Amino acid sequence: MTDQPPLPQAIWDTLSPDAQAAVTALVQSFERRIADLEERLGKNSTNSSKPPSSDPPSVKRRPPAPASGKKRGGQPGHRHHTRALVPPERVRQVIECKPPACRCCGLDLRGDDPEPLRHQVAEVPPIEPTVDEYRLHRLECPRCGTSTCATSPPGAPAGAFGPRLRAILSVLAGADRLGKRPIRRLASDLLGLSISTGMISRLERQAAAELEAPVEELRRYVRDADSAHIDETSWKQGRDKAWLWVAVTRLVTVFAIATSRGAEVAKDLLGTDRRKVVISDRFQSYAWIKRRQFCWTHLDRDFQAMVDRGGESAEVGRLLLGHSERLFDWWPRVRDGTMARATLQSNVAMLRFSFRDDLRRGEACGCAKTAATCRELLAGETHLWTFVRVEGVEPTNNDAERALRHGVIYRKLSGGTDSESGSRFVERMLTVVATCRQQGINVLDDLTGCYQAHLDGQPAPSLLPSEPVIQAA
Repeated sequence: MTDQPPLPQAIWDTLSPDAQAAVTALVQSFERRIADLEERLGKNSTNSSKPPSSDPPSVKRRPPAPASGKKRGGQPGHRHHTRALVPPERVRQVIECKPPACRCCGLDLRGDDPEPLRHQVAEVPPIEPTVDEYRLHRLECPRCGTSTCATSPPGAPAGAFGPRLRAILSVLAGADRLGKRPIRRLASDLLGLSISTGMISRLERQAAAELEAPVEELRRYVRDADSAHIDETSWKQGRDKAWLWVAVTRLVTVFAIATSRGAEVAKDLLGTDRRKVVISDRFQSYAWIKRRQFCWTHLDRDFQAMVDRGGESAEVGRLLLGHSERLFDWWPRVRDGTMARATLQSNVAMLRFSFRDDLRRGEACGCAKTAATCRELLAGETHLWTFVRVEGVEPTNNDAERALRHGVIYRKLSGGTDSESGSRFVERMLTVVATCRQQGINVLDDLTGCYQAHLDGQPAPSLLPSEPVIQAA
């Protein structure tokens, strides 16, 4: 605020000092409120955690790369990518095509080409579910007159659908994010199957119960892992506000839906081992973690927000963004082996001094929000550089954000879940789907095996990685 009084000088001079102070305080309060509202209106994916899909048309996208002048398509010398041929034993029929005569002189041709060109055509026959009918006879005892009904043989499904058909319906819901009515229509159009939306809900509850044991194994694996990414997003469970959490390791991803965003949920997902390194944003629910890596992607957005505030804050933001850009230039080279980790450590050792000085400059600036962010980063400065000290730790939380994106789309399409049982199905299906994809396992085959094992009274197939968990030093 300038030294110019908020009222015309003649009126201002008639006010008592107490009245002048009250008016000045009121005007300053309005100015802070207006600045806060303008900043909130200016938030987008570049300076906050808002997704790009929420950006208004006024937000400028990154300009496309300039045209190279080359023709579209593959360039000379590029690596060709073709569909792999199905092995001969899986081919339904082989149709030999031979030329009847020479295309030049017309002479009849005989013989075989030892290496003919192979052209395969895939087709799907009409899908018609096979139906097994169990006839349970009720017979009357000729001696005492008691009637006795037979029971289904071991392994026979209690419901109307077998394990593979149930797995297909689960994949449509959990992996492809289809609602119950689209699943019902697809089952009718593709499989010729009549199924009610109520039955789909019942099958989801049954699937959640049968996936409980293998998912609990994965939860224990994440708790014992040496490092993990974690993130959360809003969810809706019935009329209640809830949160979808995700914890990601290299080969296992675990989701959880809870009505709390507190530290107790994070502790349940991550465990409380003080040696674990956790990559996360700076949310307070993770403040209890001793070995932590702040996400530099989030920091980039915070620095851009400083720039957008203008004034002294903008200069601080530009300086901090410059440090971040250098860091993101070094890290990919370390990851692909073109820069030694010792070189990164040496570079970061010099970068930290100037970065810390710029944080102190931001802490002393006149913008309260910029000062608060810089103060927070100075307090947790050691968490900015964990990835430099501990090998295998990433400087960003992108793995968790990418995993969470599937759940965000699920929420936008479905509006959340109606009950706790629905939440258990969603979190366990998301867990199985994400973990199968990480390990290159066919989701449909894994679910079929799980449902079949339940029918056979056997433990469900495990999704635990074969490699042991190595604790961080």
